[in-house]
Amino acid sequence: MLEVENLHVSYGNLEALHGVDFFVEEGEIVALLGANGAGKSTTLMSIMRLPPPEGPLVTSGSIRYKGKDLLNVPAHQVVARHGIGLVPEGRHIFGNLTVEENLKLATYARKDAERIAADYDRVFSLFPRLSDRRRQRADTLSGGEQQMLAMGRAFMSGVRFILLDEPSMGLSPLLMQELFRVLKELNEAGTTILVVEQNARIALKYANRGYVMEAGRIVMSGSARELADDAEIRKAYLG
Repeated sequence: MLEVENLHVSYGNLEALHGVDFFVEEGEIVALLGANGAGKSTTLMSIMRLPPPEGPLVTSGSIRYKGKDLLNVPAHQVVARHGIGLVPEGRHIFGNLTVEENLKLATYARKDAERIAADYDRVFSLFPRLSDRRRQRADTLSGGEQQMLAMGRAFMSGVRFILLDEPSMGLSPLLMQELFRVLKELNEAGTTILVVEQNARIALKYANRGYVMEAGRIVMSGSARELADDAEIRKAYLG
């Protein structure tokens, strides 16, 4: 479904990714693990074709989604035409809008009214808290509720491949479990997921496979079970 080959990414003269290779099959949950600064978020931004605040994103290599090259595709078409959505680190919801208004904005490019209505029901079923707060301003939600809204917004855009950047950041252990349980439900209903996560323990509990990044390179890959049982991974990331 997604194939990244020999991906090099630079911010000006600084190279952040050094020949990254990985793939995601349709129907999988794949975890991208690593410490801060490893290049995980840069990888997601590259797939989404989003330029960073530091300046132009210079890339070489190949990013192919369902056989089509994304390197020259503008960011809005990555979502609207290719069906890839991003839940960014920090959520980036519209705080001055209600929950419903945030979700509605995500449907602006969609024409399938019947499916939109079904997707609203699906989001409120997955996240009952959002249903209770649908007319509440987003900036009054708790951190966990805002993360739920960010995930619901990505789903409402009509995509069936979602990239998540540090979804568990700042959440309590209980909310982390709830969030990943919903991710598993979305996955079982047909959504493919690539998740960047520092909490390797919870990511590997729910993922099918994983990759470990260090200093802009993939240094290890395998099934979730293989990575969870690896002595080096356990020492570095699982404690």
